Amino acid sequence: MSHKVVEAGSLKIGRYLVIEGEPYRVVSIEKSKSGKHGHAKARITAVGIFDGSKKSIVLPTDTKVDAPVIDKRLAQVNYITDSSPPMLGLMDMESYESFEVAMPDPEDFEGKVEQGIQIEYWIVLGRRKLVRRR
Repeated sequence: MSHKVVEAGSLKIGRYLVIEGEPYRVVSIEKSKSGKHGHAKARITAVGIFDGSKKSIVLPTDTKVDAPVIDKRLAQVNYITDSSPPMLGLMDMESYESFEVAMPDPEDFEGKVEQGIQIEYWIVLGRRKLVRRR
């Protein structure tokens, strides 16, 4: 697993963090001031990268949290299977590695998927996510 450690208070909207082993994108963050005997708190709302689930957590701003390292790559679609669910055969444009992934949902993916096109995909915590057509 590739991740780095950041403070909860340094997170901003659009950044990524790991909650319970899953990568999430921060959609809102509210910071409260410290009290007489307490620490400043950060109320973070995030949406899952892979499943779209929403989570809210409250942490002291000086708490260390994991931020995933996202490896953004390009691949070419070699073939599309007729199985259920349909699978895409992709080849990485840098390492020429071939692999299969499930066809993305049309609402999660930007553009039409067809043989011969290039697709941007991310490797996050050892898993692949198709992002958009290039």
